[in-house]
Amino acid sequence: MLQLKTFTFNPFQENTYILYNDNLEAIVFDPGCYESHERDELTSFIEDEKLKVKMLINTHCHIDHVLGNAFVKRKYNVPFLIHKNELPVLKSVVTYASNYGFPGYEEAEVDHYLDEKRRLELGDEKIELLFVPGHAPGHLVFYHPDSKICIAGDTLFQGSIGRTDLPGGDHQTLLDAIQKEMFALPDDTKVYPGHGPMTTIGYEKEYNPFVGKRAKF
Repeated sequence: MLQLKTFTFNPFQENTYILYNDNLEAIVFDPGCYESHERDELTSFIEDEKLKVKMLINTHCHIDHVLGNAFVKRKYNVPFLIHKNELPVLKSVVTYASNYGFPGYEEAEVDHYLDEKRRLELGDEKIELLFVPGHAPGHLVFYHPDSKICIAGDTLFQGSIGRTDLPGGDHQTLLDAIQKEMFALPDDTKVYPGHGPMTTIGYEKEYNPFVGKRAKF
């Protein structure tokens, strides 16, 4: 089985996740840690739990989700993976980071690209990749069937969806992708979004005002 640890970092209140298995092998998703105390919080948990970080992954590459990429990659000497469509989004961050109050932002070089047609492996555990563009052009969602964990990034939130007014965003594309990919998951799937509290697929199918049963498309 897989376990999940949540951290909330930076002024955007971004959720960073560590997913780990029974052998203590771990993946860091969307490290938003910028300040030293945030980085200490992340590393302290990894050290206390004796985790072995195997890779760094971004669900997508907006600034609030990538602030700690270089730190995590350097600290644990691990490969950094994204969807290929997110590379321009990632590369653009350095051009505006200072304007958002992050003058110390460091770029991290991508090592591998993720293909949504393949599964991700963490030890013996298989993680499915869902392609859910609309908020960002190469946004991926990660689903582990056995534990019913879904790391959703900025696609589906409790009672909301990701914004679509940023470069590469498209509102209808996001609605369609959520309906096709995420709402095909079991209702008791636990959705861990990029911001805010956990929700479930069943709850959002019923009550989400953008994509639920009561939504007007």
